[in-house]
Amino acid sequence: MVNPSEVILRAGTLLRMERLADAERELRGLLAVQPEHVTAHAMLALALVWQGRPVKAVSESQEAIRLAPDHPYPHYVAGVVYHRIGHTDLAIGAIEASLALNPADARTWKLLANVRLQRDRYHEAADAARRGLALDPENSDLVSLLAKIHISLGEGEPARAAAAHAVRLDPESATAHLTLGQAELAFGAPRRAAESFRETLRLDPGFDPARELLVTALKLRNPLYRVLTKSRGHLGGWGMLGLLPLLPPLIAVFVLIALLHWAAWVAESVTMLRLTLGRATRLLFAGVEARTALVCCLLVVAGAGVLALGIGLGRDTVGTAGVAVMTLVTAVQEAAHTGSARGRAILYGWTGLLGVTIAGSVALGSTSAALLSAYAGLGTIWVAAGVRRLLRGRQAATVQPLR
Repeated sequence: MVNPSEVILRAGTLLRMERLADAERELRGLLAVQPEHVTAHAMLALALVWQGRPVKAVSESQEAIRLAPDHPYPHYVAGVVYHRIGHTDLAIGAIEASLALNPADARTWKLLANVRLQRDRYHEAADAARRGLALDPENSDLVSLLAKIHISLGEGEPARAAAAHAVRLDPESATAHLTLGQAELAFGAPRRAAESFRETLRLDPGFDPARELLVTALKLRNPLYRVLTKSRGHLGGWGMLGLLPLLPPLIAVFVLIALLHWAAWVAESVTMLRLTLGRATRLLFAGVEARTALVCCLLVVAGAGVLALGIGLGRDTVGTAGVAVMTLVTAVQEAAHTGSARGRAILYGWTGLLGVTIAGSVALGSTSAALLSAYAGLGTIWVAAGVRRLLRGRQAATVQPLR
């Protein structure tokens, strides 16, 4: 005998755990027995849209509304589904229908604030977030959302204050730490931003957006990079690279920036390895971060050893190859801190190609190939930036509305 209440409770837990296929199976089992169970249809819509099946998700949410048009939850779920697939107008319509039936639901006000923020209607988004907070003032996610709105409006102090308040409300929230980092990054504190992004990754190692933001924060700690970033905006993006043949001194600036980034990545690796091995902090960092730090430290040691061997043997190719091995730290760290799985695969492939080239330069006795590999390793900061931008653009282009 199926107990609907138990199935709904179990499915809700599975959704929160992101075990979406298991939640779908539970809900379909209930619907096989009670095909007009409103909550099961609505929750199934959530499980489907989060699995990337928008057409069926819309169908289930509309079925829930058909069965219970005077109940706010199906309208709320429809708003979530439409927001997820980028139909903001339909999302707002569904949300407003839900609020008309129950204006005292903080999560619905939060959803409305998110949709309005997506449409760049910042003041309306802030109003919706405040309406939600009036109902649930201890909601850390709502406070984080209000902080993001302040960031979008360019309001530095309110953004920092709201983000810090969100962290105080829920110190274990990865979202709260991410938002605090975004606020610090947006208003000129990249060092504090990096600390927040590290904490985000400690709490949720799979939080990919934090990886790329950490890269940005670490780069912006470099004063030359900050100047270059501002200049690049005035000179038409990456077109500044086209000026290198006309302005040779810029080459030295780019090399210096790359070297400073390499030094920062080495320092990051040493710090992470020390925290991983420390008795009091060894449980805070594990997995990819620890392995990446170990690999990078080993690359520095191995590269220095090969460099010393080359000097001792009087072989320029071997010594240059040692330098090139050390520059692989930049390539490994840039790959590891790329949010997109496809981007990581591309950059790890690039790193492997550099490693093969370095080994080949030694085998063939080609100092020039080893030197070019060293330059390419250091220059991975720009290769990685290009890969991230390309993949981000393609991802945005694939978001198409349903017909």
